[in-house]
This record gives sequence, structure tokens and C-alpha cells, in this order.
Amino acid sequence: MTNTTGRIDAKISAILPSWDRIAGNWKQFSGKAKERWGKLTDDDLTMIDGRREQLAGKIQERYGIIKDQAERQIADWMEAEHRAEQAAKGPLAKPSRH
Repeated sequence: MTNTTGRIDAKISAILPSWDRIAGNWKQFSGKAKERWGKLTDDDLTMIDGRREQLAGKIQERYGIIKDQAERQIADWMEAEHRAEQAAKGPLAKPSRH
């Protein structure tokens, strides 16, 4: 099996500000996490409290996967959340030419 930790770490680093936002707004994002990982309980989400390492651990536990897989799922989720946030902002206005 190929070790993907380096690629996952790079992916996470590229969108790390998104995790800061998720952690800071955990009550809002915990619902989205519950949608993504339906096996997580409300108690799990309360215990996680915005901590990525705790989220990875609970995903591993509930889904019976290895750490790299849990981290990959979190990175993919963060990327999707970032894209959704960018899409909600809409296209940037083009500067007018006078």
C-alpha cells in the first residue's frame, strides 16, 4: 500500500485556513459533518468540538478505517466546504473600463 500521508498533509496545508474556520464555527459545521459521516453521534460531535484530530479518530473508530483514510476524507470534506464557500460568494465583479 502506498503511503499517502505526504500528499494528504500537503492538501491539508493548502486549505488549513478552512479548518480554522470550521473549528471556530464547530456548531454550524458539526451538522455538515453529521451529514458527511452519518455514523457519528451527537455525543461524538460534541466531544470533537472542532478538533480535527478528534474528528479523524472518531471517523476511524466508527467506520473501521485507517488514519490515512480518515485524514483523506477530512481533507476532501474541507476542500468541498471551501469550494461551496467560494461558490456562495459568487463570481468576482469585473472591473469597469472607463
